Amino acid sequence: MSGRSPGALLDADRATRRFGDVVAVDDVSLRVRSGEIVGLLGANGAGKTTLIRMLLGLLAPSDGDVAMFGTTPSRATRQRLGYVSQGLGLYGDMTVAENVEFNAHAFGIRPDQISLSDDLTSLSGRLVGSIGLGRQRQLAFACALGHRPELLVLDEPTSGVDPLARARLWESIRSEVERDAGVLVTTHYMEEAEQCDRLVLMAAGRVAATGSVGDIVAGRTVVAVAAASWSEAFSALGDAGYDVMLAGRRLRVVSDDVGAVGAVLRAAGLDGRLAVVSATLEEAMVAVDTAR
Repeated sequence: MSGRSPGALLDADRATRRFGDVVAVDDVSLRVRSGEIVGLLGANGAGKTTLIRMLLGLLAPSDGDVAMFGTTPSRATRQRLGYVSQGLGLYGDMTVAENVEFNAHAFGIRPDQISLSDDLTSLSGRLVGSIGLGRQRQLAFACALGHRPELLVLDEPTSGVDPLARARLWESIRSEVERDAGVLVTTHYMEEAEQCDRLVLMAAGRVAATGSVGDIVAGRTVVAVAAASWSEAFSALGDAGYDVMLAGRRLRVVSDDVGAVGAVLRAAGLDGRLAVVSATLEEAMVAVDTAR
């Protein structure tokens, strides 16, 4: 019996996908509703892209159920969707204008309904493969939004572009949410994850944590280390199997055991000041992933 959630734009209910003996997505439940941004996070290989392909109807679940707009994903439901894939879905050997015309025809709208920035308009005769990645991402967004979709699915939409271009693309995302569209987005940028209303953190194909940034970070701590030789301390802790991050010349060790961290430093003949501090979102993600 389906566990579909009434009113959900996207809905995975205990969805599983196997490839032979490999379980890429394992018993995952996820929902996206109107007017919210759901961030799908996890390391490479966590199962995010496979889950998205299932939600879009490009892969059938081995077990469980997926739905788009309350029904099985299909060509008809995808007409109500705006999708920007990691590969952008553009044709590099066609011009900007030809890509716009192609996308407009696919969604049954006029080309002038796809709104381009002045920068892109000035490049309308250029082959897409000859313009920069930032401009290509702007074009992919414009093509995805032209038919006023009720749902956006964005797979690493700002990867490889500069901070200003990322900020502009996120302005576009927020504008869509303000008109009550729902958004599912994957990202590796923590500042983008913090703009999401709700996060779903995947590890090894399963949902490892879900909720707001505060929910995921709540109660999680790391050990901050100030050592005379930060590079030697970094090496010693890394060799001992700890996940270590640099914050200036200070180290942040993904562990809640300050005694054990101190013992590693002492064994390496190193002095340092240690303190237990609250984890960042990135550190909480590492802790969750390591625990699995």
